[in-house]
Amino acid sequence: MKTMEDYLEINKKSWNAKVEPHLKSDFYFVDEFLKGRTSLNSIELELLGDIQGKSILHLQCHFGQDSISLSRMGAKVTGIDLSDKAIEAGRDLAQKCSTDTEFICSDVYDLPNILDQKFDIVYTSYGTIGWLPDLEKWSRVISYFLKPGGQFIMAEFHPVVWMFDDDFTKVAYNYFNEKPIVETYEGTYADQSAPIVQEYVMWNHSLAETLDNLLKQNVKLETFREFDWSPYPCFKHVEEFEKGKWRIPQFGNKIPIVFALKAQKNEE
Repeated sequence: MKTMEDYLEINKKSWNAKVEPHLKSDFYFVDEFLKGRTSLNSIELELLGDIQGKSILHLQCHFGQDSISLSRMGAKVTGIDLSDKAIEAGRDLAQKCSTDTEFICSDVYDLPNILDQKFDIVYTSYGTIGWLPDLEKWSRVISYFLKPGGQFIMAEFHPVVWMFDDDFTKVAYNYFNEKPIVETYEGTYADQSAPIVQEYVMWNHSLAETLDNLLKQNVKLETFREFDWSPYPCFKHVEEFEKGKWRIPQFGNKIPIVFALKAQKNEE
């Protein structure tokens, strides 16, 4: 078992290994993206609304497609990610897309030591909080960077999904944040056949853990939604039942796969 002190190094190595196969994968449709296709989905777009002229901090941005998509909508965007290779790729994409998106390589928890700015919106989406051990510390970072009256917008895979084994045949993991999950994975969610073997460290976080920590940070919850579909075919054996919507066939519409929320920092 790896110690907590190792998780950043392990996960940075894992995400660095994913960058090249992800850039080449159909999952991230880079060629279409360069021609103007957005990477944002209806779930987060409905919560974001009109972001023209707003400043946005995008946490755990990978190589920045959402960051650049937000820039294309008229926002001033700063994306951050642990992976230096992802940040390098994000800067290259932004240049090719002619946006002024800024990128910073940083661990989420260390960001207040690097960036001195307040934002209208802090944004994070899909497969992010599972890489973080401490959601109390995470929520403090979010509150730190929000202007009074600013909004936190989040779309994320539902913790119910993470209870199951990869083939969705049994409950294999605890719904609650019991301990680090340390495993080795072949391929990647964007390309199961990618010739990479990665060790990673993750944590499951219940909805209560996520919401309770946010609400303790001088923010109020405005919107909370759950969805019985995923906008991505990132799990094994999923089926597309409508254009751009995937479900786990044996579960149908019986379980939540994604949740999304909007919270506002209280005026000071």
